[in-house]
Amino acid sequence: MTRTAHRTGRPMQVAALGATALLTLGACSSSDDSSSAKPDGSASSASAPGKLSGTVTVFAAASLKESFTALGEEFEKAHPGTKVTFSFGGSDSLAASITGGAPADVFASASPKTMKIVTDAGDASGTPATFVRNQLEIATLPGNPDKVSTLKDLTGSKLKVVLCDRTVPCGAAAQKALDAAGLKLTPVSYEQDVKAALTKVELKEADAALVYKTDVRAAGDKVEGVEFPESAEAVNDYPIVRLKDARNADAAKAFIALVRSAEGQKVLTGAGFLRP
Repeated sequence: MTRTAHRTGRPMQVAALGATALLTLGACSSSDDSSSAKPDGSASSASAPGKLSGTVTVFAAASLKESFTALGEEFEKAHPGTKVTFSFGGSDSLAASITGGAPADVFASASPKTMKIVTDAGDASGTPATFVRNQLEIATLPGNPDKVSTLKDLTGSKLKVVLCDRTVPCGAAAQKALDAAGLKLTPVSYEQDVKAALTKVELKEADAALVYKTDVRAAGDKVEGVEFPESAEAVNDYPIVRLKDARNADAAKAFIALVRSAEGQKVLTGAGFLRP
């Protein structure tokens, strides 16, 4: 089924987030990153923390760029004196940077596999929590001039198709979808993250790419999205965690609380992400 992506004025209508509601998130920052419940299942009591300040550094999958940037702006408004800085990229590269000692407070990955790189290295504080899920879509040139309607159409010899590298979550998901369909596809290039793959289509250097639905939506009328049933076999869970060596642990907890809050979920689902 072909779907035309519509441009959304301000991504995910972040203006709808109430600053007053976000101010209450500070109370959540004193709880564990991955859960607000005690081991016995009862709700934990949150004590009012001190005023947040300073910089919180977030390493996040490239597909989160628009929604996390919007949430970062809201976080800064809700907590004057704070600043959120981001490093977006392929989850595998970000994980390698973290285990290599790069300073960061929060890691949001596009797959449990890449998160495991960080947890296995002992660099996570607490247990990662899945906060959204994401599904693949075919991105074609505007108007879908090649009439792509199925995943099999991408195997045609006349089409220039781009995939994410298999080491990154979007590439692994694409391969899983192709395997589910019993198809083999040789792309003209493998890209290091989903934004790079989508850019090839936006610049008309490729006819199509397998990317996330969220990226098709964020691209607006620069591309057209085509849904395909095999994508249901390759849905990625996105986990988030505070890092063990976080320099601003309180702000890191509060940012994670925002991402997992009702307000944060509204922004993320508005971008096309699926609830966990």
